[in-house]
Amino acid sequence: MTVRTAIAGLGMSEIGKVYGHTANEFASIAVRNAVTDAGLELSDLDGLIMSSGLGSGVGLGLQGTLGLTDLNLLTSMQGYGSTAAQMVQYAAMAIRSGMASTIAVAWADDPLKENVGAGAAYQSAASLPTGWRGLLAAGGLYSANIYYALAARRHMRKYGTTNDHFGAIAVAQRQWATMNPLAQLRTPITLEDYHASRWISEPFHLLDCCLVSNGGIALVITSLDRARALPQPPIEILGWAQAHPGRTGVRNDDFGLVSGAARSGPAALRMADTRLDEIDVVEVYDCYTFTALITLEDYGFCEKGEGGAFLAEPGTLGPAGRLKVNTGGGELSSYYLWGMTPLSEAVIQARGQAGERQVERHDRVLVSGNGGTLDHHATLVLGTV
Repeated sequence: MTVRTAIAGLGMSEIGKVYGHTANEFASIAVRNAVTDAGLELSDLDGLIMSSGLGSGVGLGLQGTLGLTDLNLLTSMQGYGSTAAQMVQYAAMAIRSGMASTIAVAWADDPLKENVGAGAAYQSAASLPTGWRGLLAAGGLYSANIYYALAARRHMRKYGTTNDHFGAIAVAQRQWATMNPLAQLRTPITLEDYHASRWISEPFHLLDCCLVSNGGIALVITSLDRARALPQPPIEILGWAQAHPGRTGVRNDDFGLVSGAARSGPAALRMADTRLDEIDVVEVYDCYTFTALITLEDYGFCEKGEGGAFLAEPGTLGPAGRLKVNTGGGELSSYYLWGMTPLSEAVIQARGQAGERQVERHDRVLVSGNGGTLDHHATLVLGTV
C-alpha cells in the first residue's frame, strides 16, 4: 500500500528587512518553529533537507546547529525558485520508500544588509561573469531583470500582452497583501501607481518586480497517518511534478512563450487525480508579474496567449475575484523567500488559518516554483483531509 504523506508543521523566522541573523540562523529558527508547530521535538526528525539563496548560506552544517544526530536523510539542494517544491517532493518520496519518517525541509537567506539598497542584494552573486556569460554581460545581459524583460517582451510581441495586463496582477496582489500582517508592502496601489513607478528594465516597472527579503521558512513532512495524530490540520501532498526545459542560453523558439509549467502542472494534477476546475486556491511563483501570467497560462486557466486579457478582466483576480491567486500578496508584495513564499501561503490557506484573507473553499491548492529564466519548474497539489 502506498504511504500517503502530509505537511504537519510550518515554521517561520522573522521575515523582511530584519537583520542580526545569518541565513543558517534564520533556517534554524524556522525549523525549530516548524517542529513546535507540529507538536514534535527536534529528536523526532530523522531527515533534513535544506537550501538557500545564491549566497549558499545554509548547508549541511545546519544539522549541527540544530543538534540533530543519527539522521537517515541529509542533503542540500539547489533548483533556484523551484527548490522549495522540489524539497517537498523528495521528502514525500523518501517517506513513501521508508527511508525516513519525519523530515524537515528548510529554506533561508540573508541578502539584505543594513544601509545597503535592496537592488544591490544580488549583485555580488552575479558580478564579474566570465566566459560566455561575460560576453553576454558585455552586451547588456547581466541580470535576472533583463533576461525576464526579454522573455516578457517576446510574449508581448507575440500575443499583444500589455503593461496594463501586468499592472492588473500587481494591483490584485497588493489587495491581498493589505490583509496579510506578514506582508512587507500593505499600502493599496492603483493601476496609475503601477505606471508611475520607475522603470527597472523595460517593459518592467518597479511594481512588476519582487521584493528582497531576509528570513527562513521550514516545513515538517511525515506520513498522513502520523500527521492525523498531531495538533495541526494535516495537509496532504497529493501530486507533484517537475519540468526542466534545459535551453538556458540556447536559441529557443519557445523563449518567453512557454514555461516548464506547461508540463509540470498537468502532470501534478494527473498524479493528484484532480482537475483544474477543482482547484480552489493557486499560489504561484511571481518573481515578476510576467512570471505569474505565463505560469497561470501554462497551467491551463486560459488559452495560450490569452493570459494578459484573462487576468486583467474585472472579476478574475483579487480578493473578490473568481480565481484566488497569491492570496498573501506573493513575492511582489508579501515577502520573497523564493519558492517558500507560495508554499507557505498554500499551507496557511489550506489549514484555514489565513484570518481576514482566508478563502472560503480551500480543499485543493495548486503551488508552483520557478527557477532560472523559466528554466526550472516544480508543481505541488495539496489537499485537506
